[in-house]
Amino acid sequence: MIKGRVWRFGDDVDTDVIIPARYLNTSNKQELRNFCFKDLIPDFSERVREGDIILAGENFGCGSSREHAPIALKEAGVALIIAKSFARIFFRNSLNIGLPLLEVKAGLDGVEQGDEMEVDLKKGNIFVKARNIALDVRPISGLEKELIEEGGLLNYTKHRISRGETTP
Repeated sequence: MIKGRVWRFGDDVDTDVIIPARYLNTSNKQELRNFCFKDLIPDFSERVREGDIILAGENFGCGSSREHAPIALKEAGVALIIAKSFARIFFRNSLNIGLPLLEVKAGLDGVEQGDEMEVDLKKGNIFVKARNIALDVRPISGLEKELIEEGGLLNYTKHRISRGETTP
């Protein structure tokens, strides 16, 4: 179960907005968190709390293929991103580091910045008490679920090899 405050964004949030290119000179994950949304919300990294949820419109994570964007979000404490759609490469990069994503096309338009949201990824339930919204969505299952539970593709692969498993 994920419980957190909502950070509301619109359509076409690109990776340059998530982490501006001038901050890509580090691969230190803890440093990257400090630069999330730096040009849009300068104090985001101080205000975001562990477990917070990003809610966005269409095409979240468009732009370059940099993996820094989902890494910075996860390190900042973002526990989940819900959007109407995701850029394909951002979607893969997020799963590769174990950052859960949910595509939800409708039903969350009334949710506002700062609302508290509860999401059960395994059951596919979303609840926003302040807006009286209870929504059932496709639960995360299969490989997506395993990647998230293992903390990403690298951990997933290491654990499979250590158990002597060679096929997915």
